[in-house]
Amino acid sequence: MTKRVVDTLGAFLGLVACMPLFVVLALLIKMDSRGPVLFRQVRVGQGFRPFCLYKFRTMATDASQKGGELTIGEDPRVTRIGRFLRRLKLDELPQLFNVLIGDMSLVGPRPEVAYYVEKFKEDYHDVLTVRPGLTDLASLKYIDEQGLLGKVEKPEDEYTNTILPEKIRLAKLYIEHASLAFDLAVMAQTLLQLLGLRSVILKVTDRDNHDEVAFLEDSVIFHFIIKYRRPIIITLDLALIVLAYYLAFWLRFDGNIPDDARQLLLKTLPGLLVIRGIAFMIFRLNEGLWRYISIWDLKKITGGVLAGTMVFYGLVKWGFGLIEYPRSIFIIDSILLVGFLCGIRLAVRIFRERKVLRKTKRVLIIGAGDAGENIVREMQSHSTSSYTPIGFVDDDVSKVSKRIHGIKVLGTRQDLSRILHTHKPEEVLVALPGTNSAVLRDITALLAPFNVRIKTLPNLGDILEGKVTISQIRDLAIEDLLQRPPVGLDPQPVRNLIDGKRVLVTGAGGSIGSELCRQIVALAPKALILYERHENSLYAIAGELTDQGNAGVVHEVLGDITDIPRLHETFNSYRPEIIFHAAAHKHVPLMEVNPGEAFKNNVLGTRLVAEAAAHFGVEHFVLISTDKAVNPSSVMGATKRVAELVVQAMASQSQTRFLTVRFGNVLGSNGSVVPRFQKQIKAGGPVTVTHPEVRRYFMLIPEAVILVLQAAALGEQGAIYVLEMGGQIKLVDLARNLIRLSGHVPEKNIPIQFIGLRPGEKLEEELIGENERAVPSPIDKILRIQSTQSLDQKFLTNILSKLEDVQILGHSPSVIELLQQLVPTFHRPEILEPSAMSEEYQIH
Repeated sequence: MTKRVVDTLGAFLGLVACMPLFVVLALLIKMDSRGPVLFRQVRVGQGFRPFCLYKFRTMATDASQKGGELTIGEDPRVTRIGRFLRRLKLDELPQLFNVLIGDMSLVGPRPEVAYYVEKFKEDYHDVLTVRPGLTDLASLKYIDEQGLLGKVEKPEDEYTNTILPEKIRLAKLYIEHASLAFDLAVMAQTLLQLLGLRSVILKVTDRDNHDEVAFLEDSVIFHFIIKYRRPIIITLDLALIVLAYYLAFWLRFDGNIPDDARQLLLKTLPGLLVIRGIAFMIFRLNEGLWRYISIWDLKKITGGVLAGTMVFYGLVKWGFGLIEYPRSIFIIDSILLVGFLCGIRLAVRIFRERKVLRKTKRVLIIGAGDAGENIVREMQSHSTSSYTPIGFVDDDVSKVSKRIHGIKVLGTRQDLSRILHTHKPEEVLVALPGTNSAVLRDITALLAPFNVRIKTLPNLGDILEGKVTISQIRDLAIEDLLQRPPVGLDPQPVRNLIDGKRVLVTGAGGSIGSELCRQIVALAPKALILYERHENSLYAIAGELTDQGNAGVVHEVLGDITDIPRLHETFNSYRPEIIFHAAAHKHVPLMEVNPGEAFKNNVLGTRLVAEAAAHFGVEHFVLISTDKAVNPSSVMGATKRVAELVVQAMASQSQTRFLTVRFGNVLGSNGSVVPRFQKQIKAGGPVTVTHPEVRRYFMLIPEAVILVLQAAALGEQGAIYVLEMGGQIKLVDLARNLIRLSGHVPEKNIPIQFIGLRPGEKLEEELIGENERAVPSPIDKILRIQSTQSLDQKFLTNILSKLEDVQILGHSPSVIELLQQLVPTFHRPEILEPSAMSEEYQIH
C-alpha cells in the first residue's frame, strides 16, 4: 500500500513538473522526423497482464520493418533527437502515466515484450509478482545496453543467453529485498548515473559476488553531508519554512494568490524566518541525529513550530499591524511545516535503516510476542543485518493474518509444515524465551522433515530489559531441549557453607570440577584451591576465574591425587575446610582395558584424599559419584562404587563430614557423547550409536552442580545423595535432535549407524542399587539413599590391600576379580554386536 501511494504521488508530481519539458520534447520530435510523438508497445505486466507502454518516439516510423526488437549500437533507425533522449533516458518519461494508472511502479523490474517473457516463463512467474518499473537494478547495470550489444557479433544471442538471464536474476534479487528505502536509493543512483556524477550510493556488482548489491556510505555525497551537517540542516529547515509559508498562501487562495496577499507574504517572510530560526535553536532542532528520530523529537518539532507561530502571530498583529492578514494562514502554515520537518527526518531514518542488499537469510519467527516484535525491529533497523524476516508463527489464533512491523503472522505451530513448504525459510528463529523444553522438542519434531537451521534467543530477563540484539541469536542447542523447569532452591544454606571458607576442588579442570569452581567462587570463599594434574585444563580454569577479578582468592595447584607428598604439602599450605572430590577416570571403554589405572585413580586416589582430609581436620568432604556405580557393568562403575564404600567407611571413623553425591550423565562434559555426535555431524556422518535402545540419564552441568552444592549443605555424615535426573533419553533420539539442530534431516542428509554396545556398557543406567532404597531429602530433586546391607569395614580394608598389591603387579584379571568381591552386583555383560540387532536398526 505504501509503495503504491508513493508511486501515485511521485507520478502525479513528476507529470506536473515535467509538463513544460514534455511540450518542448514533443516539438523537437515533430521537427526532427515525421510521425507521432509517442511510441506505444504492448508489454507484459504484473500477473502476466498485457498493458500498453508509452515512450517518446526515438526511431523512424518504419523501424519495425527494418530490424528486430533490439536496438544495437549506432542503430540507423534511431533519430537524431532520439539519440539524445535515449542517452538521458528521457524517452521513458511518458511511463509516468503508466505508473499513475497502475500499470507500472517507479521502481521495479523493467517490462519485457511477450516474446522474451515466453522464453523465460518459469522465471517470470516470480518476477511478475510485482509491477514492472521505470528503473531497477538491471537498469543501473545495463545503462548502456544499446552500446554493449553493438560490440558483439550476435546481439540476439548475447541478449537472450547473457543479459536477459542476468536481468531476471537482479529482478528476483530486488523482489526479495524490496523496501521503500531501497526504492529511493535505486532512483537516486539512477539519477546520479544519468547526470554523469561519480558519487555512488548503490552499486551492482558481478554475478559471482555474494554481496551482489551494496550501499556505499563512503561516497563523496556522504562525506560532504557529514562534514557540513549543521549548515545543511539549517538550510533545509529554512527552505521548508519558506515552502510551507508559500503553500499556506497558495492553499488559502485556491492556487491563485492575489497581488496584495503576495505583498503580505514577502513583507512578513523575513520576520517569520528570524522567529522560526530562533525558536528552532531554542528547541535544538538542528542538533538531533535524524537517523534516530523518535516521538520525543516529534514533540520538540511540534513545540518549536507552535512557539514560533505564536510569536509570529504577535508580530503580525501588533508589530506590523496587519489587521487584514488571513488567520487561517497561521494554522495551515503550522500544519504544513510540522509535516515537512517530521517527514524529511523520518525519510532520512527510513533511508538509514534500509537493508544493505546482500545475501541475507530468510528467517521464520516462532512467537509473535514481545520477544518476536523486539527482534524483528532489530533486524529491520540494522542495515547490516543478515536476516530477512518473512513471517511469524504464533499459537494465538487472534494474531493470525495480523502484521507486526509489516511482517505477517502466517499461522500457528500446527501450520508449520504448510508454511515451510510455501515460504521456504532458511532458518527458523524460536522467539519464545522462558518456554519449557517440551515445547521446543515439539517444534524440533515438526521441523524434522525440513532442511532448516533452528535458532533461539537469550533468556527472558534480557528480553524484558530490552537487551536483545541480533548478535545474541544463537543456534538452538541440545541443552535447550533437555532443560528442566528451574527449582526454587534456597541459596542461603549453600552460601553459609562456602562464605569465608577455604575450599579445595580436585579435578578442577574437568567438566564438573570447573563448574564447581565457577559457582563456588561466586559464593565468596576465603580461598579456592584448584587441584588438577592436567596443566592445560588447570591453566584454562584458573585464567578464567582470575580474569573475573578473583586473583586473590584462586590458587592453582598442579598435582596428582595419588601423590601423597604433594597432597600433604597442599593440605598443609592451604588448610582447606571443604573438599569437593571430582577427580576420576570416567571413560568406560578405556577403563575396561586399564582396570589397574581405574582402581589406582578412582579408589586409591579417593582414599588418599579422604585420609588427608581426616588427618588435616577438613570439615566437609564431598565425593562426586556416578549412576554407573549402581549395579555396575563396567570397571569404571565398579571402582566408583568402591570409592563410595571408602567414603562411607571414613565417615564412621572421622570428625570430617563425609558424603557422596551420585548423578548421571551431564551434557557437554569432556569426551561425552554430545561432542562426539557433533563432530561426526560436522564431518558429514555417519553418526554412530551403540544400540537403538540405549538410554541414559542426562542433566545440564550447571543444574547438577547447583544440586551438588545443595546436597553438600545438608551435610549428613556418611550419606549418599542421588540427584533426581528425570526420565532416561534414547541416544538415538539425542543423535536425531542434534542432526536437526545442525540444519540437516536425519537419515537423509546425515545417516545414523549402530555399532553395538562397547565393553562395560549396558542398555540402561540406574540410580538406585539392588540393596538400596531412596527416601526424600529436605531439598526437592535430591534423594537420600538408604542401604539395606551393613558395611563390613574389615572386609573392605582387606580387599583394598590386595587390590593395591595386584594393581602394582599389573595383573588386570585379579583386579577385576577383587572388585567383584567388593561389589557383588558387578556383572560384566556379554557384548551385543550389531549382528545381534534387529535388521531395521542396522543403518539408517
